[in-house]
Amino acid sequence: MPSISPSTAAGGGLALPLAEIALAAGAAILACGDRGVDVAQKADSSPVTEADRAAEEIILAELARRFPDCPAIAEEAAAGGVVPAVEDRFFLVDPLDGTREFVAGRGEFTVNIALITAGRPVAGVVYAPALAVLAVADAEGAWQASLTPDQPVAEADWQRLATRAIPESGPAAVASRSHRDAETDAFLDTHGISEILSAGSSLKFILLARGEADVYPRFGRTMEWDTAAGHAVLSRAGGVVVTTDGAELGYGKRASGYANPAFIAWGQRPESG
Repeated sequence: MPSISPSTAAGGGLALPLAEIALAAGAAILACGDRGVDVAQKADSSPVTEADRAAEEIILAELARRFPDCPAIAEEAAAGGVVPAVEDRFFLVDPLDGTREFVAGRGEFTVNIALITAGRPVAGVVYAPALAVLAVADAEGAWQASLTPDQPVAEADWQRLATRAIPESGPAAVASRSHRDAETDAFLDTHGISEILSAGSSLKFILLARGEADVYPRFGRTMEWDTAAGHAVLSRAGGVVVTTDGAELGYGKRASGYANPAFIAWGQRPESG
């Protein structure tokens, strides 16, 4: 059975601790869902629920307890104007990525936590509690396991994640279920796409990391906390996330309010792109 060996290298051996925090947040999300979902609107018209807030409270408290010297930027706190000053090393937190999926009763929502060092996501966890899908990454690599929120991380049967070479028949693309746009359709039309898969939240990155798809284009607005954890997993599995000019997607973009530009995530980047 592949194992995760926490290291003192770039990721700081964070895969397992972050997984434990994500499972606790996932349990809170499912409990909120069982009680019924009340939806409010944030200033940007995106939805927010009790589950978003409950999960974020757990994550931030645990990060502060375990890593008191490392600040965290979290989606709901940021929406309320609370954004701590950060330098080269900080966490990015999306407590419930795919709120629309959660509200609609679909299981394709995730808990995302990532560590950023010098503008790059070096460790992270993407957890889909309703699907029992857990993906983690640190300096040692990327792994996945099937784990429900009530199971301890110690019980995980880890499998290493690795991207695949693009098939001769052409790349399989994964597109957002809720945020498809004309630019995405144009990209799909011009890149010899052999198959289009739909997925919600950061699970799109995980499909690439598993070798089940090859490319995920995103031209609509995203924030750094939306992508950092999935980016960490994908990059440790052999993939890359680049902007439309070919540069690697970076983090800590304070001047943009931590918003991302358009990007393309590749399982294995084609030589021409």
